[in-house]
Amino acid sequence: MALSVIRSARGIVRPSEATPSGTLDLSVIDRLPVLRCNVRTLHVFGHGVEAAKVIKEALSKALVHYYPLAGRLKGRSQSELQIECSAEGVWFVEASANCSLDTVKYFDDVLLVPYDELLPDYPSESYAIDPLVLMQVTRFTCDGFVIGLIFCHSICDGLGAAQFLNAVSEFARGLPHPSIMPVWHREALPSPPQQLAGVIGEPKLPPPLPPMPDYQLEHASIDISLDRINEFKSEFLELTGRPCSTFEIVAAMIWSHRTRVINLDKDTDVKLVFFANGRQIPQPPLPEGFYGNCFFPVTVTVSSGTLVQASNVEVVKLIQDAKAKLPIEFATWIKGDGVDGVDPFAPPLIYTTLFISEWGHLGFNQIDYGWGTPVHIVPIQGSAIIPVGIVGSPPTPKKGVRLMTWCVEGAHLSALLDQMMNLT
Repeated sequence: MALSVIRSARGIVRPSEATPSGTLDLSVIDRLPVLRCNVRTLHVFGHGVEAAKVIKEALSKALVHYYPLAGRLKGRSQSELQIECSAEGVWFVEASANCSLDTVKYFDDVLLVPYDELLPDYPSESYAIDPLVLMQVTRFTCDGFVIGLIFCHSICDGLGAAQFLNAVSEFARGLPHPSIMPVWHREALPSPPQQLAGVIGEPKLPPPLPPMPDYQLEHASIDISLDRINEFKSEFLELTGRPCSTFEIVAAMIWSHRTRVINLDKDTDVKLVFFANGRQIPQPPLPEGFYGNCFFPVTVTVSSGTLVQASNVEVVKLIQDAKAKLPIEFATWIKGDGVDGVDPFAPPLIYTTLFISEWGHLGFNQIDYGWGTPVHIVPIQGSAIIPVGIVGSPPTPKKGVRLMTWCVEGAHLSALLDQMMNLT
């Protein structure tokens, strides 16, 4: 039976009480052009009674505390981007599906997910500026539900978005206020001097866009057992005397095996890029409750020949060594002392660069609207030309790690899956 979704109600949800008005400045990271985009996710829950009604009311209460999210972006340029705290609200859609979640296997196979049906539709022609948050709650015949979420990246990173959703879930469960109170505090991340000079001086023309790649990336999901992960952890500890994380292991595995199958010249540089949480780097560290963007790219560069000859232990060490430089590199960038013309937030979008993201520790898997934590979190591919891997979890009750990736062309997909399956 084909999945059919009927949207029964659409509209704006505003804060349930009066909220402060005015304009708030965004941080230097919030204003990065690369973050002027929306992040789309699906959150699958096995059970819920009148979930759309409960979540809608809780959303209105949470917006009292997270009132900037009910506002709108403003600014003539990216460097002048601000939030107008207008209490105009967020977009909310109620919908129902014609089958159970079991019928669609809780969207275990992301290639078969009807994203357009489960994400909120929005009549852009009716409003001057889009909301910062858009949500659709779709009820299935089993009384399970799926939350389709669209979030403006300029105002929250993954940790911040999860913090906001957790506040919504706490109101849904009847709590009187969030367990973590939100903190704006964007002034703690000041603009580097050279960026301020660009704002104050004559406007500069944006750099020309690089040529668009002509390849098309194919999606794959790879499950890795906890036993296999723990074997690698034990091996690394035995050989190096220091621990390593699940993320470091999975990142090393996919980077190494991807590089082998795309068959580059041995002298070609390949890059691994991931974004590390920077909340503890400023002195003093950012306060609990900060929900803005605060991360910094870690880039590991090595020749293709070196990488394909390296053991998994050696590749994990490369990743750890790069992470160890994070505090100094972040502090240098904030001070404006970096190398002129090099933007660490804009690594080359080419086939030899692999982006890896860690979703397991963001907090989405712990959110409970009153009927239990999600069965599955489905990140949605943002680009078909940026090689990406996302380290998350398979749908419950499965255990282990799920690597969701679109990082190779179709010609290389079969070889990559063969390489990775030998490890799983």
